[in-house]
Amino acid sequence: MSLRVLSGSSVVFLALTFLAAPSRAGREAAIPPGQAQIPGTSTLDDQVDLAVTVYNSDLALVRDTRNVAIAQGTSDLHFMDIAATVNPATVHFPSLTEPARVGVLEQNYEYDLLEPAKLLHKYVGRDVTLVRTKDGREEEVRAHLISDNNGPVWQIDGEIVTGMSATHIRFPELPGNLYSRPTLIWTLDNTGALRHRVEASYLAGALAWNADYVLTVTRDERAADLDGWVTLKNGSGTSFRNASLQLVAGDLNRVRQELDR
Repeated sequence: MSLRVLSGSSVVFLALTFLAAPSRAGREAAIPPGQAQIPGTSTLDDQVDLAVTVYNSDLALVRDTRNVAIAQGTSDLHFMDIAATVNPATVHFPSLTEPARVGVLEQNYEYDLLEPAKLLHKYVGRDVTLVRTKDGREEEVRAHLISDNNGPVWQIDGEIVTGMSATHIRFPELPGNLYSRPTLIWTLDNTGALRHRVEASYLAGALAWNADYVLTVTRDERAADLDGWVTLKNGSGTSFRNASLQLVAGDLNRVRQELDR
């Protein structure tokens, strides 16, 4: 059977462990003054194994195994390069190295991706530099963004200004709550080693497959060749390089919560 991959836009249950998370103030108090933990980051460069099981119901199970560095104590880990269509409620994150020594205190899914409109909106209440062309020369204007509802409202030299055009806008830095690609952020409690092999598993949508078959009969109609093609459609927003792929046919039975009427 041949496999054709198009890039584009049994039932497995994930066991979720709920841990009582201390308050943020309590977590900060556990870190000595002047020794704030720097969030760790994991990208595709840390990946050692990837398995994708695709059902023909627009759903896939992803198992992403990586070697990561986790600071001892309480720290954040930014797990990047995941599917944009991830269902955060299905995420499971254990340490394969020392499962009992790494616990998840808090999980966040950051899907507020970096784009010009969102970047400007994040700068409400802050200063930026407006650059416009005047008489063939660039002119810089320091402006304070008061509001960004249906258009920016600026404060320039003590005056409130709207409708001011600029060729481009310069921002002093990138806000910490904007990400260039979908990211899972865990607050972890590590009482073990500094290096761990971890596995993030989750369900993601916008992944599907279908099979097409061609039967070619010989001229004497005594024999035939059967060719099969599998078309895999990936609209998850990420690529799965060197993945171990499984395709599951049939209807997927998912547990649905019945509400009392």
